Amino acid sequence: MNSNNEKQGMGKIVNELVQPFIDLAHTSRALFGLNLSYVIEGLVYFGIVGLLAIFFNEYIGLDDIDAGRMVGFQTAGITIAMLFLGATVDWIGVRKAILISLFFMLAGRIVLSMSPQLGGTGIWGTAHLFSMLGIVGIIIGYGIYQPAAYAGVKQFTNSKTSAMGYAMLYALMNLGGFIPAVIQPPLRKSFGIDGVFWFYSALTVVGIAVVAVVMSKRAIADAIKEAKETETEVVEEDDDIMSKMTAKEKLSYYMKNFPLRDLRFLYFIFILIPVQTLFAHNWLTLPLYTSRAFEGFVSENFDFFVNLNPILIFILTPIVTALTAKKNTYTMMIIGTFVMASPTFILALGPNINTLMAYLVIMTIGEAMWQPRFLQWVAEIAPKNMTGIYMGIGQFPWFLTKVVTSLYSGWFLMNYCPEDLAPAQMNTEMMWLIYGFIAIISPIGLFLAKGWMSKGFKTKNS
Repeated sequence: MNSNNEKQGMGKIVNELVQPFIDLAHTSRALFGLNLSYVIEGLVYFGIVGLLAIFFNEYIGLDDIDAGRMVGFQTAGITIAMLFLGATVDWIGVRKAILISLFFMLAGRIVLSMSPQLGGTGIWGTAHLFSMLGIVGIIIGYGIYQPAAYAGVKQFTNSKTSAMGYAMLYALMNLGGFIPAVIQPPLRKSFGIDGVFWFYSALTVVGIAVVAVVMSKRAIADAIKEAKETETEVVEEDDDIMSKMTAKEKLSYYMKNFPLRDLRFLYFIFILIPVQTLFAHNWLTLPLYTSRAFEGFVSENFDFFVNLNPILIFILTPIVTALTAKKNTYTMMIIGTFVMASPTFILALGPNINTLMAYLVIMTIGEAMWQPRFLQWVAEIAPKNMTGIYMGIGQFPWFLTKVVTSLYSGWFLMNYCPEDLAPAQMNTEMMWLIYGFIAIISPIGLFLAKGWMSKGFKTKNS
């Protein structure tokens, strides 16, 4: 009897793991095109941003400080652009928004690739100005692209496939972030960084072709129709009402439902800042920590450990989502942020390859539990035809996180993990203990506000 119960229990677990993948596999051509576009764009974006500081050093003639500022100009600029341009998809639709965004990024990447040949180098030289112009194109494009992509997932999925749809998009972005580590070194050695940038410009053209051909108007119409088959008549009536609104009525509706007017939404996105600091520490603290506080294998191969997170996310996110797809989104946010924050205290035990690996794996599991659900949550609570602006503003705290974390991370490294001290004389334990106390604020804040938040967000706006 127990044996049968065990078999049934195991069968249920396997079914819960496999079924979401089966459901997603039977979704539309439009969603497949969106996923393919997203992995190409993730590859191109992360490939360029990883070389950007060196590019400004060697090709534009900027020092380390100014080169770092240019990288910050792009990364922070993209987040700000989402705030202002996220609504684009709400007004013109997913396909047009993505195509327009990719054309902006193509123009920006071409100008960036050409910039070293367009004039004198050095700060505010002609080459520098053209490279900044190229970055502006990328900023505008990406500010439209990401909100449009997540709005597309909302349109192309239903209640059975939405959780896995968001999870796969997030996983594919991280897969894209890992691929350059494999294909980029031989390209860079053969053609230089500017040659790599030209290669990524060509890949952007491929991305445009994917959207234009695979995500055709017919494919998108079929995907939306298929997704709506599981929705209620009320939602269909809402669609009819929105389609009949005048521009003035749409603007009035837009202002009435603007996300900054919603205190629960604002609390939700800003309480995540403490745990999001751990994302920023992936490039602000972890590279220097692993290269300074360790000796031997870890120190010599620190870039391997720093880049483990993206490939782990690609592997773990769909699996974790499949096992938790039926769980309440807000509950998963609380659990996921707690799991992500808690291993920071493991690093407070001291630099050791075992504590480092435990931190990287457990933190990644936590990230896989909550980050895709955050994107799903924001899309679900967004009023009809406002997914883009909600996604854009939902990313704004991430901009603040990058800025705020960068203001204090250097001080902590100088005082607890300085370059001129032997590892045995450092006090990295205190640094990570403080970072752990910062990160744990998020799950505590989410837990304490659960009742208040649930009252405001009981309805899914499909």
